[in-house]
Amino acid sequence: MLTLKKNYEFQKVLKHGKWYSSENLSVYVAKNNHCENKLGIAISKKVAKSVKRNRIKRLIREAYRLNEKNMQKGYNIVIIVKKNIIIDDIEFHTIFNELKKSLEKANLIMN
Repeated sequence: MLTLKKNYEFQKVLKHGKWYSSENLSVYVAKNNHCENKLGIAISKKVAKSVKRNRIKRLIREAYRLNEKNMQKGYNIVIIVKKNIIIDDIEFHTIFNELKKSLEKANLIMN
């Protein structure tokens, strides 16, 4: 899994990409000129302390990994966790379903 790391990479996707939203996640998608997808995850420090933020990022990465084999290639994807998320109650299947629905809206998942 390739990742977006630089601020300008995130900004390019946020500025020029299309976005799809669910209850807890916003997914931004922009084409890249490569044959691989790149993933970036952003979560504000205002949401929770680092341990809980990192747990959410791990859950998102795992949900993405499980969907990755059915996805089209050649996109930069930025997943932003909304500030109104209730971190203590969130479970993996909730993140998985929301991410899958957002990726389906973006026509990235091939059936």
